[in-house]
Amino acid sequence: MWNIPTQEELVLIPRLYETEHIPVEEKIIHLHFFIGQCDWYIAEFDGGDLFFGYANLGDDEMAEWGYISFQELKDICIRGIEVDRDLYWKPKKFSFAQRY
Repeated sequence: MWNIPTQEELVLIPRLYETEHIPVEEKIIHLHFFIGQCDWYIAEFDGGDLFFGYANLGDDEMAEWGYISFQELKDICIRGIEVDRDLYWKPKKFSFAQRY
């Protein structure tokens, strides 16, 4: 993975289930990972390996909220290209993040 988030960045993400009372459109997306037309938007983190967020793997109809393994994201490599973290990403509501 290119541009792995630091521990200092990861501790700023709410823990799993801390935002479950917030409607999805209002959830804050703290990190954005991508490769090709695939995007992962991260809203929560367990502090170890598990993110909760929105995954769109290039097909809006199949995009969904769910759990995402940090290690699995780091391990993705397609033809020598790895998942990257959007270094210019600023935390924003999911309703706004979908436009990117």
